[in-house]
Amino acid sequence: MTATSELDDSFHVFDTTLRDGAQREGINLTVADKLAIARHLDEFGVGFIEGGWPGANPRDTEFFARAQQEIEFRHAQLVAFGATRRAGTTADQDPQVKALLDSGAPVITLVAKSHDRHVELALRTTLDENLEMVRDTVSHLRSQGRRVFVDCEHFFDGYRANPAYAKSVVRAASEAGADVVVLCDTNGGMLPAQIQAVVATVLADTGARLGIHAQDDTGCAVANTLAAVDAGATHVQCTANGYGERVGNANLFPVVAALELKYGKKVLPDGRLREMTRISHAIAEVVNLTPSTHQPYVGVSAFAHKAGLHASAIKVDPDLYQHIDPEQVGNTMRMLVSDMAGRASIELKGKELGIDLGGDRELVGRVVERVKERELKGYTYEAADASFELLLRAEVEGGPLKYFEVESWRAIVEDRPDGTHANEATVKLWAKSERIVATAEGNGPVNALDRALRVALEKIYPQLAKLELVDYKVRILEGKHGTQSTTRVLISTSDGAGEWSTVGVADNVIAASWQALEDAYAYGLLRAGVEPA
Repeated sequence: MTATSELDDSFHVFDTTLRDGAQREGINLTVADKLAIARHLDEFGVGFIEGGWPGANPRDTEFFARAQQEIEFRHAQLVAFGATRRAGTTADQDPQVKALLDSGAPVITLVAKSHDRHVELALRTTLDENLEMVRDTVSHLRSQGRRVFVDCEHFFDGYRANPAYAKSVVRAASEAGADVVVLCDTNGGMLPAQIQAVVATVLADTGARLGIHAQDDTGCAVANTLAAVDAGATHVQCTANGYGERVGNANLFPVVAALELKYGKKVLPDGRLREMTRISHAIAEVVNLTPSTHQPYVGVSAFAHKAGLHASAIKVDPDLYQHIDPEQVGNTMRMLVSDMAGRASIELKGKELGIDLGGDRELVGRVVERVKERELKGYTYEAADASFELLLRAEVEGGPLKYFEVESWRAIVEDRPDGTHANEATVKLWAKSERIVATAEGNGPVNALDRALRVALEKIYPQLAKLELVDYKVRILEGKHGTQSTTRVLISTSDGAGEWSTVGVADNVIAASWQALEDAYAYGLLRAGVEPA
């Protein structure tokens, strides 16, 4: 069911994640996935959601049937995608056109050839017949009460080869009743100045309402989209997170953020821009791709500051090194702690973690030197916030947080005659004045150590039952070669409510892993509100 948008019709944000975005290598959407993404996009507030090509495959046909019944659209209108009728028939007799009508979508996007060579070589018809295919299909769909947009495929390449014919396709679509004619940079080879010049000329020569669909093969899809807007386009086609064929499409989120925050255009309902980061990450989860950490506006690193010079300025005024307030797009500023850190970085990071350093210059100086000393040995705290917080608290409180005292640990790997391996670990430690010895097996020596540590501590600290190791990374550091190299291990742990990362560095992978495990357990207990022993 389609709701009426609270925005006027003067500017369109059109999302094609479910159709064009789904063509990205590695994305395989089920109908349930498409329904979930459609709900997210509607919640974000886009005006149009292109759901796919009904009739072309059973999945898209099922999506349209279920979307009409299962989604109460609050902001978006559902769009069906298809092609103009075939040569040598009429639109009312074309089964593909009938499938578009049968989808029940109130808006239909037609792809039309606007490059003369594509008409003659791909469609194998005449240039005049192609124009009649556009007119007939648009007119027929309009007569059936559907709103029609026309995507002029390969428009910019076609315009370069034969500008008169490319513009004649635009006129044919507009005069037949298409509300918007979309100029498509299908091969993604254009640059912003070229886009702006062509859009301005076509707008002046045809008088049609124009849109833009940009692929990202030159890395310019977002810039090309905004250049088209500068030239007068009032309809932008994008995909969430820039998903799409080859290298992708114009990314919905930086386009919308630029329109709202830089151009001052109201293209989303009130309050929706603040949901942008959450929506971006939610869609990434549905398609099962890790969110890009460095994506503009919504990446976790988009407002992360590492250099001490930046931190000093941000402490005075965050706007000195940030182009917007991250809260405007639902993101947050982060301070990264590294060997580049100065006093301001540490003070701001302490504030972010809820630790008041009280303007203690001596304390802050000690922390700075401690970080630089340990990073020289191979530790990295910008990727291990939990280990840094434990280090910081140890300096603030005069010593490390002691939930347990390790006496010794041992990991054994046994190579058996049948080619299998047995992994066993033993941990000896003290916790709450009790000496505990625990042994466990695992599918590797680190897993065995993790299980042994858990067996040893869970009776005393039942909160640890919730902890789960969710990621494990090993890196061999520069300086030595092969098996003699220093090893850094990063471990990510979850308690079901959040994740944190810890780091360990040693001359062997097991010892480095043990350090990271110790920090992971200590931080988990700290998060759970457990007082040190």
